[in-house]
Parts: sequence; C-alpha cells; structure tokens
Amino acid sequence: QVQLVESGGGLVQAGGSLRLSCAASGRTFSTYAMGWFRQAPGKEREFVATISWTAIRTRYADSVKGRFTISRDNAKSTVYLQMNSLKPEDTAVYYCAIGRSSTYSSYDYDYWGQGTQVTVSS
Repeated sequence: QVQLVESGGGLVQAGGSLRLSCAASGRTFSTYAMGWFRQAPGKEREFVATISWTAIRTRYADSVKGRFTISRDNAKSTVYLQMNSLKPEDTAVYYCAIGRSSTYSSYDYDYWGQGTQVTVSS
C-alpha cells in the first residue's frame, strides 16, 4: 500500500513563499514520477507541476511557471514544491501524486495524498 503525506501548507500573504513536502512510502519511490495538483473551492483539480523519476524532466502549469519549483530527494522518498511570489489565486488544496510518467494528466497517477491547504491573503 502506497502512502503519500503532504505537509507545509498554511496561510501566507501575497508575495510570500511556502515549501510543500510530500513523503512517500510503500513503493520504490526513486523509479516513479511525482506530481503536484491543486483544487480550489468550486473548481476542478488542476495540474501544477511534475518531475520525472530521474529529476531530469520537470513540467509546470503556465500559471505557476517561474514562481514554483518542483524537486525530489530520492534518498528521503520526498518530493517538494517551492512556491514563491504567491498570489491569492494560488489558494487551494494541494495534492501530491505518484505515477509512471511525468504528465499533466491526473489519470496517469496511481496514488494521491490527502492534501494540504494553502491560503494566500491579499
């Protein structure tokens, strides 16, 4: 059974930064892609960022490109999302997910964390 546990969410003012973490267990973390998605109230879940198992390939949603950075530490089975220059529209529940390829589609990810709330005040 795969478990993903996110942490690092919270309340921050616009322009501030947060770093999300997602610790994985139950699967050989280093051989799988990892992704971050988010869901705001009343909206569908959307892609944020993904990283390949080698960490060579990263992809970002246009809305976060240049502000967010995804990274991973395979020795710690953890993926990170560094979020800078946060905006009120970044407010959402952020989910990490594990899958076989680093794609935009949530259907390509097999397991999901419980989510962590990020709230950006104006």
